[in-house]
Amino acid sequence: MQTKNKFMDDIGQIMTNAMGVAQGAKDEAETALKGLVDRWLADRNFVTREEFEAVRGMAQKAREQNDALSARLDALEAIKVKKKK
Repeated sequence: MQTKNKFMDDIGQIMTNAMGVAQGAKDEAETALKGLVDRWLADRNFVTREEFEAVRGMAQKAREQNDALSARLDALEAIKVKKKK
């Protein structure tokens, strides 16, 4: 036969409530820290990953165009030298 102990039930309830409060405080602290970090990063003018990827794509395209124009210029110069001979 098991008897209920009011004192142990109260301690259990207090511990459960304390854990709930601690979890809420943890969530609130994480949210506040995330907001602080976001504001700090924004103040430093860091770019987002999406912005970085867009600029990287534009740079890659510019390099490809530069290589193509350079090859075309080399071909035209070769023709010019050939005609001089």
